[in-house]
Amino acid sequence: MNQFIVMADIIEEPQLRYTSDNQLPITEMLVQFSGIREDDPPSKLKVVGWGNLAQEIQENFHAGDRVLLEGRLGMVSFDNPNGFKEKRAEMTASRVHKVGAGEITSTQPSATPAASAPAAKAAAPAAKAPAKSKPAAPAPAAVDYDDIPF
Repeated sequence: MNQFIVMADIIEEPQLRYTSDNQLPITEMLVQFSGIREDDPPSKLKVVGWGNLAQEIQENFHAGDRVLLEGRLGMVSFDNPNGFKEKRAEMTASRVHKVGAGEITSTQPSATPAASAPAAKAAAPAAKAPAKSKPAAPAPAAVDYDDIPF
């Protein structure tokens, strides 16, 4: 199973377009995330969203936003300007979560684009509610290992 999760910053404004045959919406954006080691340069990755998620990405996310992306990672072949074939990693997003000051809001594909907006607004106040502490669980009873039949 190909599942990829990365926290990144959007560095290029999401661009919405439509397929020529059935007018399916597609959004493409460029994100950047830090390298594994301190001296590694930041990595850039093209992210693609399809359908309702594409419209929601274009409406709710902008350059400069920090996001948590979930999706599939794949390789795409293309011809460069010099006439050579190149390969590049590309992510097909299935979920996008905005990471802000102390809270995370989520954008997931929905049946209709308007259906997710009230859900995201309702989720934000719930995240700010103080967490209730649970009473401590009673300590487990002492086990006498001599009574275990082997």
